[in-house]
Amino acid sequence: MKNRDKKYLTGSDYINSTYKHKRFLLQFCALCSVLCVLFVSGCTRQDNMYKESRVLMDTYCSITVVSPSKEKARAAIDAGYAEIEKLDKYLNNFSPDSEISAVSKSAGAGPVKVSEETLDLMKKTIGISADTDGAFDPTIAPVLKLWKFSGRPASPLLPSGETIKNALRLVDYRKIKVISESSAIYLEDTGMELDLGGIAKGFAADKAVEAIKAKGIKSALVAIAGDIRGYGLSAGGNAWKVGIQDPRPENANSEKPWEDIFASVHLKDRAISTAGDYQRFFIKDGKRYHHIIDPITGYPSDSGLISVSVIAHEGYMADGIDTAILILGAEKGMKLLESMGLDGVLVTADKRILLTKNLTGNVDMLKKNYKVAE
Repeated sequence: MKNRDKKYLTGSDYINSTYKHKRFLLQFCALCSVLCVLFVSGCTRQDNMYKESRVLMDTYCSITVVSPSKEKARAAIDAGYAEIEKLDKYLNNFSPDSEISAVSKSAGAGPVKVSEETLDLMKKTIGISADTDGAFDPTIAPVLKLWKFSGRPASPLLPSGETIKNALRLVDYRKIKVISESSAIYLEDTGMELDLGGIAKGFAADKAVEAIKAKGIKSALVAIAGDIRGYGLSAGGNAWKVGIQDPRPENANSEKPWEDIFASVHLKDRAISTAGDYQRFFIKDGKRYHHIIDPITGYPSDSGLISVSVIAHEGYMADGIDTAILILGAEKGMKLLESMGLDGVLVTADKRILLTKNLTGNVDMLKKNYKVAE
């Protein structure tokens, strides 16, 4: 659905939102791939923050752990990245050898046996699709492929209404069949395809955190592009501070858009994910076309929201719900968050900020041109 890249790191505690320029990532990670110690004011001799960055899941990832030793930190970080790498092989719909690609190739023909992890994520994905009345739908792939947003830059060619109409016939999450007994997944109709880009990174962050905890690490932060999962406190004894990228920066041509943030929140034992219309898009005849496609219309979402950040206990939930809310719009989105007990930061096209009740007074606004709605 939405192969999103979001937040980032500026300084010792800031995590950014989105950048997926491959050449930049490779250059940046060449500098950051060596495990480094971040000495933070207030750190004790026993606990330091160790951070390492890599390119996985076709994006920039970073893992930061609080540990009394470099050796223990190394083991935990390697364990976290091993989980991300494994899931990338299972869930990447752009790889012909992935489990998800195998399921799509067998659509209408028969079930495909998959790993425990892929089966688990598919069950979670179907649950979110049901909770959002199909606003989040992992079978959107046939329509999304028509828009050519995966290129750099995105192609400005518009698909015809007829091709979109035909592709929409293949979009229906209810036709995904999960066979738990044999650990298999089946797509009912020939031509259906899966795209878990809108939930896979959050799920991978969850699994990386589990692996890091198993190594005895008391506090860590995993960021896979903008899908971030943290637990415990930083070495300075504070909650992790996460920045939300400005969806309409003054300098639209900045070489470092991840450094342009409009707000920050504190993350403790939570995950955050941001979806926006600014991550992959093109402008044609004055209209913005972006990569988050409405499963009902087959066209880019036009709900009046330009950015949605969701905070949840688990990364997969935040990752899936933020896309759905961008499609549903502010009113339905806020009701959904409240009904599910989740928190969110919603940004409208006129730069108004809508916050769930628990976040009121707990979001630091960094730019005056964004106003929190009364």
